[in-house]
Amino acid sequence: MDTLHQDWLTRDLLDFEYKKYVLLAYMQNVKSKFTDRELYPFMSDLVFHYNNLLALQKNKQLIYENFPKEVSRADFEKLKIHYRKIIQDGELMNTIEEIVSFALPQFKERVEEGAEIYEDIAQHIRIEPIGITPLYKNEGYLLLSTHSQKVVYVYHYKITVFHQADEAYRAIQTQKLDTVSWSLTNSFEQIKRDLISSNQELPNPATYLAISEQVYPLEPTMLPITKRLLIQHIGKAA
Repeated sequence: MDTLHQDWLTRDLLDFEYKKYVLLAYMQNVKSKFTDRELYPFMSDLVFHYNNLLALQKNKQLIYENFPKEVSRADFEKLKIHYRKIIQDGELMNTIEEIVSFALPQFKERVEEGAEIYEDIAQHIRIEPIGITPLYKNEGYLLLSTHSQKVVYVYHYKITVFHQADEAYRAIQTQKLDTVSWSLTNSFEQIKRDLISSNQELPNPATYLAISEQVYPLEPTMLPITKRLLIQHIGKAA
């Protein structure tokens, strides 16, 4: 079980022992992935559910909103009345609260474990520009490699800045272009020159090398962590 369903708390059988079984099976799988240093999508999934449970604990209305809808009731107002009665069911609410109380420390422990692994790996990844960096850095190339391997994963990246309230957020998209080998004759600078020759639309691209001291799983760990680090790196340089 790689991910937990969005409404796992209220779907299927609403029984403490059943939910405990589902949750512990999920946590065991996450623990196994973390042992193998595979962080994503498990870390994002954990944070999502942990935050949801905290909100549910503080606001029972959110439990009401997360109950699965019954297609047999077409009238929305009647549905609202129906779910309100469910929420007012003391025994049912006690079961939900029992599940939430059991689940919260489980999620908290795994989130903290994942955060420690993330920080440890991030400290061993170094990001540096290749060649002259242009003023426009929100689009370019990312080269991903390790000290112990000659393999270089080549990506095109694009950062989008969007605003919400008074905050500005950055999102990054990557597209894998190639997998090459680096050597004295095919240096990172030469790889950048080859990229420029093959794509005239980016004549002076920002190009960054992310190099790790250790080997980690690429898609579940190295790439997502590097993308976050790259956003931070570019943000500091702006």
